[in-house]
Amino acid sequence: MTGKMQMAKLYIVPTPIGNLEDITLRALRVLKEADLILAEDTRTSSVLLKKYDIHTRMESHHKFNEHKTAEGICRRIREGLNVALISDAGTPGISDPGFLLVRTCIEAGVEVETLPGATAFVPALISSGFPSDRFCFEGFLPVKKGRQTRLGELAGETRTVILYESPYRVGKTLGQLMEFTGPDRMAAVCREISKVHEECRRGTVKELYEWYSMNEPKGEIVMIIAGKDYERGEKLQEAR
Repeated sequence: MTGKMQMAKLYIVPTPIGNLEDITLRALRVLKEADLILAEDTRTSSVLLKKYDIHTRMESHHKFNEHKTAEGICRRIREGLNVALISDAGTPGISDPGFLLVRTCIEAGVEVETLPGATAFVPALISSGFPSDRFCFEGFLPVKKGRQTRLGELAGETRTVILYESPYRVGKTLGQLMEFTGPDRMAAVCREISKVHEECRRGTVKELYEWYSMNEPKGEIVMIIAGKDYERGEKLQEAR
């Protein structure tokens, strides 16, 4: 897309996951030219908009109201309103509201344009050092029902596995993983990506479990689990 907006559509606009400089020129232009910005939390998004002198009107669009508002938003776009959807951080639809609105628009014949941009799991995957040619993104695990079943399935996954997790459950999740993968499966815990206190800690599931059982992390967490067939010794030997 080049130049000023023409036909009304829904724009999916990624926003920075930490450092406010991690936003594209195209994203800034779309946010300035849109008639309406749908934000997960208008208070959080106002910080970004203020930094870049964007005065587009905002409305709330989050997991608690999206089922009620999706059709209405779709109708407004069909009537000529250009709408940009953003989340608090990262790309809408990736463990954030967005999927339902996108599907509703597609079914109604409304054009959807998704911009490339920030998302937490890609830099975490690369920083882990595990194979990135094939990977499995799982997002957040079920908190209760189905959690054990999912962990069992992931333990047998040969691709690199990517999880999002609450900082309050990192130790618990690593302990549960260890029951299914064994203590020697390699993993990495990445937190606060692109922020001042960014960290990527690598080791076996057991080593990470022991560390985070004693040191509760803070901030946004991405966990990377090596695939079942990943062998540390073989990979290090190949690297030499």
